[in-house]
Amino acid sequence: MVIDFDKLPDESRIWIYQANRKLSDEEVSAIEIKAAEFLSQWTAHGADLEAGFEVRYNRFIVIGLNQANASASGCSIDASVRFIQSIEKDLTVDLLDKMNVTFYNGKFIAHKSLADFKKMAKARSVSPNTVVFNNLVNTKAEYKEHWEVPAKDSWHSRFLA
Repeated sequence: MVIDFDKLPDESRIWIYQANRKLSDEEVSAIEIKAAEFLSQWTAHGADLEAGFEVRYNRFIVIGLNQANASASGCSIDASVRFIQSIEKDLTVDLLDKMNVTFYNGKFIAHKSLADFKKMAKARSVSPNTVVFNNLVNTKAEYKEHWEVPAKDSWHSRFLA
């Protein structure tokens, strides 16, 4: 069952998929239609899952699941990954590569490989105060409070000089 993302409780489980490029408004609209359709049919062991989604900055697909009623099973998580893979194929975009870093470069959002981010940190092109997107957050509360954070406050800090 699809519910408005904002209505999901703070304890909801979160999955964040970052695109390797900015998505067009048309692509975002297509994702929103597909996500609503997928989540309306998403189940775990026959039980409907109460889930919502949002697309942020034309770059991130965020899926949230209220686990109070039913939790995701291995099969339902596999189904969500297949859904994301179908978007990748349809839009020729990479959403599953976790070896990339997305961060603010001035007012723009930059996307670099982890190796390039390390090089930038060594060259001091990014600083401890560079705001990064911490896609490892697990709950909606963490997403709201700790998703966009200075690099010094995230796992990215290990690469800073």
